Amino acid sequence: MVKPTPNPPLFTVKVHQHTETLLVNASETLSSLNALTCNLAFDLDTSQHAFMLRIQQMAELGQLLVDRALEQVSRSPAT
Repeated sequence: MVKPTPNPPLFTVKVHQHTETLLVNASETLSSLNALTCNLAFDLDTSQHAFMLRIQQMAELGQLLVDRALEQVSRSPAT
């Protein structure tokens, strides 16, 4: 069976949001993901613990990248 239409997205982002606003929200989301995965990792057995910590490291890297972009946007003059 093939669905005639794809599933709609669960979340959307408003059009015409300021880049700084988007980056702040992305940073907060990644920070929450980082905390959740770190907490969950310590409730898992050894193999799952290591896997969850790898996910946590990817979230942390994403947050570092977003935070650096946010710094650059904040420093650039308004156009």
